Order: sequence, then structure tokens, then C-alpha cells
Amino acid sequence: MECLIISGMAGAGKSMAVDVLEDIGYYCIDNMPVSLIPRFIQLFEKSREQFDRVALVVDARSGDGFEELCQELDDARGPDFSYRILFLDARNAILTNRHKESRRRHPLQTADMDLEQALHQERRVLEPIRRRADFMIDTSALLPADFRAYLVSLFAGGEEGGNMVISIGSFGFKYGMPGESDMVFDVRFLKNPYYVPELKDKTGLDQDVFDYVFSDPAAEDFCERVCSLLEFLVPRYIEEGKMSLVVSIGCTGGQHRSVSVARHLGQLLGRHARNVTVRHRDVKKH
Repeated sequence: MECLIISGMAGAGKSMAVDVLEDIGYYCIDNMPVSLIPRFIQLFEKSREQFDRVALVVDARSGDGFEELCQELDDARGPDFSYRILFLDARNAILTNRHKESRRRHPLQTADMDLEQALHQERRVLEPIRRRADFMIDTSALLPADFRAYLVSLFAGGEEGGNMVISIGSFGFKYGMPGESDMVFDVRFLKNPYYVPELKDKTGLDQDVFDYVFSDPAAEDFCERVCSLLEFLVPRYIEEGKMSLVVSIGCTGGQHRSVSVARHLGQLLGRHARNVTVRHRDVKKH
């Protein structure tokens, strides 16, 4: 029997993960008390034909004892039983916004504990299982569709589990840098279509603007160097448990050069069968 332990911060995407895993054949149980997990696993093992893949959600609602749980699961590991841990996280600012948008109270929040304190307490409680995680996904910058696709690639038995979700985004510096960026590149050194009258009101999504930007030899050279850098970095990030990477490409207004370069980077990286998405934050701003 294969057992997947799902844990993580409230608001980081555990409910969505359960929906995806059920769709691909896992039997899922949410909010499983830590103390009952070993007993449930014994029951599932007696019904292997019916429950060959089980996912159990344990988090701050489930009580203490994560160190003891991991030890018991290690002791139970054998030819007929294996387990892995998926931990979902997001930055506190993102989690705070998600709780406000959903209008749901944090499970640890009380009259004497505000949301910030509840998040701090939750991280403390979950630290033992976070340290043991086989997969750690930061959902701060992931769109729901990207998150779903990545979970499918990890657990549906399809692509290699080492795939990282890479989000390439264009933006304009005059509107501020994206806060979720892991890496930021400034392409304001490239030829600027803004000063070409017939291109000024178009964007990098238009082929003539794209062709103008890449008529500068430095554009292709830049993209190849960024790809080489990512080829070097991505496997090392994955080794450290990082499963998503946000690469932001900026120019002055976020409509011409950065859009063209982000488009091309997405095409180049997509050839390597990675989970690559491309977004253009400021392309419609004028």
C-alpha cells in the first residue's frame, strides 16, 4: 500500500490537493487525528485490493505527536507499505490574504490569538513534519491550474517527479517589481519598440514587435544565457526541496521588450518538457 501524508499551512492548498488526488485514484481522508493514523493504516493494509493508494491530511488541527508519527511510519515501512510526505506552504502575507478573501477563521485563531500569532504557532507545530517532507511546494505564486498540473505530474505516475513548475512573467518597472519573484532580470538594455511609431501602441504579443526586439542579437544571446543558468540551477533547487520558481522579466512599461523575451524564454524552456507557464502582468496597461 502507498500512503501519502499531506500536511502544511492552512490556506496553502491542501483542499485542492485532496480534490486532485481523489481524481487520480487516491482514497483521501481529511483532518486525520495523528494518534489514529497507525490504526487506520493497519485497517487499510487488510484491504489492499480496495485501498492501494491512500492520502491522509494531517495538520495543526490534528494534534501534536508528529515526531512519534514519523517514527511509527518508519517502523511500519516494508515491502507492502511505503509512505511519502507532501508539505504545502505559502508566505504569511499570501496566507493572510487568502484567509481574508475566504472569510474563514484560521483553525488556531482564538479570541486571545490573532491571525499573525496563529500562523506563527502553526509553523511551530508543523515544523517536525515539515523537516521530514519528501515534497515541499510553495503555492504563493502558483495559479490553481498550474498547481493541479504539477500535482498530477508528481503523483499520477506520468512524468518524472523531479519536474519543477517554472513561471515566467513579464512586468514593467514603473509599476513595481512582482513581490513573488525568485529571480528578476532587467531587459531595458534591448532595443525599445516604444520609439518606433508603428510599434508604439502594440505589445510583445504582436509578431512585428517580437521580431523587432529579437533583431537585436543581444536578445537571443540573453535568452540562451538565462536558459543555461536555469539548467544549472533547477536540479539544485529541486535537491533542496524547492518545487516552484518564479522568473520575472522587466522592462520600463512591461509591454514590449519584457513580453517578447518572456514569450521566447517560455518556448525555449518548454522544449525540455518542464511545467512552464508564461504570464504578462502589465501588458494591457497604457
